[in-house]
Amino acid sequence: MIQSETLEGHQDIFQDSVEDELELSAVRHRPEGLEQLEAQTRFSRKELQILYRGFKNECPSGVVNEETFKDIYSQFFPQGDASTYAHFLFNAFDTDHNGSVSFEDFVMGLSILLRGTIQEKLNWAFNLYDINKDGYITKEEMLDIMKAIYDMMGKCTYPVLKEETPRQHVEVFFQKMDKNKDGVVTIDEFIDCCQNDENIMRSMHLFENVL
Repeated sequence: MIQSETLEGHQDIFQDSVEDELELSAVRHRPEGLEQLEAQTRFSRKELQILYRGFKNECPSGVVNEETFKDIYSQFFPQGDASTYAHFLFNAFDTDHNGSVSFEDFVMGLSILLRGTIQEKLNWAFNLYDINKDGYITKEEMLDIMKAIYDMMGKCTYPVLKEETPRQHVEVFFQKMDKNKDGVVTIDEFIDCCQNDENIMRSMHLFENVL
């Protein structure tokens, strides 16, 4: 081991970095952890290290369960009840549906939401709205998400919100999206409608405020 005094100040930082690398590899069960994630996401190595430190502070075990996820997420929306929306969001991040979100799951989703193309973001949003993951969005699923968003944003955001407001929005959106009137929205219908109607994108809060 090098004992030079000039390096002593850097040893702790280096040690932390090595430990992060090792832990990240353990989380992903692959030795190339960081490099692999760098290749799969739009984050730099440095950004991944910063994200990992934050993730590790909140979730020392390297994975987050739904209850912890809800606790963390609710801090961002103290004015409302974020638990239902956090449940749907957790399921969207939990891509392998094993009941926990790993650092890899988290970073892959975050990369799409922050730096993905419109197409990638819409694919991700469709997956969020497709609650039972059968490849279609029903009116009931859209209503469940919309209600959850209104609950989360709280009364101070919508002081004159009426009980039927989410349902009215869903009726309008669904009518526009369900082009062939078969009672469900496919991913093609969803993407086509969103790309051609900025009002729908804004009103559904796909990318702003709630993600």
